[in-house]
Amino acid sequence: MAAPMELSCWGGDWGLPSLHPESLTVMAYAKFAGAPLTVNTINNSWSTPKADVPVLISEDIVISQPAKILNFLRKQRYNADYELSAKQGADTLAYIALLEEKLLPALLHTFWVEAENYCSVTKPWFASRIPFPLSLYLPGKMSREALNRILLTRGGPPLYSLTEVEAQIYRDAKECLNLLSKRLGTSQFFFGNTPTTLDAFVFGFLAPVYKVCFPRVQLQEHLKQLTNLCRFCDDILTCYFKLTVTGHSPSGQDTADANLQKLTQLVNKESNLIEKMDDNLRKSPQHPPRKITTLKLAAGGEESSPLNRLSP
Repeated sequence: MAAPMELSCWGGDWGLPSLHPESLTVMAYAKFAGAPLTVNTINNSWSTPKADVPVLISEDIVISQPAKILNFLRKQRYNADYELSAKQGADTLAYIALLEEKLLPALLHTFWVEAENYCSVTKPWFASRIPFPLSLYLPGKMSREALNRILLTRGGPPLYSLTEVEAQIYRDAKECLNLLSKRLGTSQFFFGNTPTTLDAFVFGFLAPVYKVCFPRVQLQEHLKQLTNLCRFCDDILTCYFKLTVTGHSPSGQDTADANLQKLTQLVNKESNLIEKMDDNLRKSPQHPPRKITTLKLAAGGEESSPLNRLSP
């Protein structure tokens, strides 16, 4: 019997099982390969054994970083790439390198550096899930780490200013999306009808850009013009995570509607109770307003207060 495997990762929203690209990559690969992972959502990365996300724990083995986690799953005979040829395996490595070089900087910038997105979406979302007082510190730390990563990898000559770096990383990201769209074409997945490691990585990088509602949507607007990539993300969510395009599981939609109906009924009852209490309060005998006693003034015209009496 295989040892139980537990994956710790950030939670999800906007119809995604996780907002974290690396966590999404591992979760998707596990679905493709049929690996029986128990997924635990965390509220801060420091609660994991290696202070990193995602983290896979199997008995006394602790593994972080998506590539290492996927290699471990393959050794446990959960291999989504067993039908790939040597050339397709080489293509997989090349496209993953392309994603990390060209698309990841723009993804980090969209979430963590773009001021309006960070202040209105990213920071509130993560802060609401991180316990106090870490919620005051960790989002800012994650933002600084994202900016440093962008500048270290893309901030060298001839790009000296942050504005130049931003313009370049978005140009590269759009070019990368165009290449992915051309490579996918009309196929269901990148190597035919069976999802592989490359599909997991592409889904992990694209789905947050595609689904999260940001006020600044430069990269999202370009992605939505590439309909085959959007269909690719929707198909994986529907087929492997049992989520509809709107983000609800088919079996859970009725439950959500029932809960909403119960909540509405409860609010109505509370409103009726408040109205009755208000009516009873109006009908009850009212005490006359208390008169404010006017202070007598001293001979000098000042209030004869204890404070004045203590003055020299």
